[in-house]
Amino acid sequence: MIPFLDLKKIYELHQQEFDDAIYRVAHSGWYLMDEEVDKFENEYADFIGTKHAIGVGNGLDAITIIFKAFMEMGLLKPGDEVIVPANTFIASVIAVIRAGLKPVLADANPDTLLMDQNLLPNYLTDKTRAVMIVHLYGRCAYSDYINDFCKFNGLLLIEDNAQAHGCRFDNKRTGALGDAAAHSFYPGKNLGALGDAGAITTDNDQLALTVKAISNYGFRKKYFADVLGVNSRLDEIQAAVLRVKLKYIDYENNIRKKKADLYYKRINNCLVKLPLIFENQDNVYHLFPIITDYREQLQKFLDKHGIQTVIHYPVPPHKQNALNMFNQISMPVTEFIAQKELSLPISQVITDEQINYVAEVVNNFNC
Repeated sequence: MIPFLDLKKIYELHQQEFDDAIYRVAHSGWYLMDEEVDKFENEYADFIGTKHAIGVGNGLDAITIIFKAFMEMGLLKPGDEVIVPANTFIASVIAVIRAGLKPVLADANPDTLLMDQNLLPNYLTDKTRAVMIVHLYGRCAYSDYINDFCKFNGLLLIEDNAQAHGCRFDNKRTGALGDAAAHSFYPGKNLGALGDAGAITTDNDQLALTVKAISNYGFRKKYFADVLGVNSRLDEIQAAVLRVKLKYIDYENNIRKKKADLYYKRINNCLVKLPLIFENQDNVYHLFPIITDYREQLQKFLDKHGIQTVIHYPVPPHKQNALNMFNQISMPVTEFIAQKELSLPISQVITDEQINYVAEVVNNFNC
């Protein structure tokens, strides 16, 4: 069986360093808000290219806390609208609602599978205060057009960088392109911890201080809460593990790109559409999504031949029962993607032989 993602093999790549890092924390006697978190925050800020990186408990909290911090600063207020991609993991939408804001869903572009920037003016109202882009699948969602649109209309630009650690736009990394960015280090991510973890990056000093307070009960000074906060902190073990992985992220992203290139060279089945490549749009291939009218049949065919695949995401946010306020809206491209998308295995530990085998089986599929 070729697993969709072999986390055990990924751990084994740097096992001794991970074991040493965990041992170091376990024997330090201090497990929260200490040296490993401080060092990781500094190293990650340097990596992303921002003044600040603040560790939090997970990616969902990271997005929510960004919006809550901007509200605390008076730049947002309850009920303000945030334009959000319709084709995204549900956390992007949940975070906006949790913060007391209103998500306005924008349909996807069929070529990039990301938010269609040309539709942004259609969703702009006198209540719009922010745009959130999602670097989905590992592909950069930022553009000069989106940046100019936000600046011209006085909107905050927020990045959901949960799936694109190390991705670039020109000479800057995703996570340093907007006013603030949320990062998830869920184990399956390109930069994954050994459990839930997240971070927020920004160049805004006031935002960074507010985020730090909100994520730690609202404390700016211990036991003195100036804002209404939550408990969402990056722990020392996860920070120590992430420090190890951060050293290798660019190298391992390049491996992913080479594996993706093999898929492009080997897969030639007319029943399958591969992700399109754009010269000005970097992709670190957190996922390798394909589009096919025969998803269920192809998935069963691949499974029969020992290849594990995953669907991202079978039910888009606006069709979820929990978000029934959006159930009546139509997002045709997003709904098309939800019905046709299938993700093939890709990672820094999958072998060329395995990629070639997956491609061969895909090429042998017919309906």
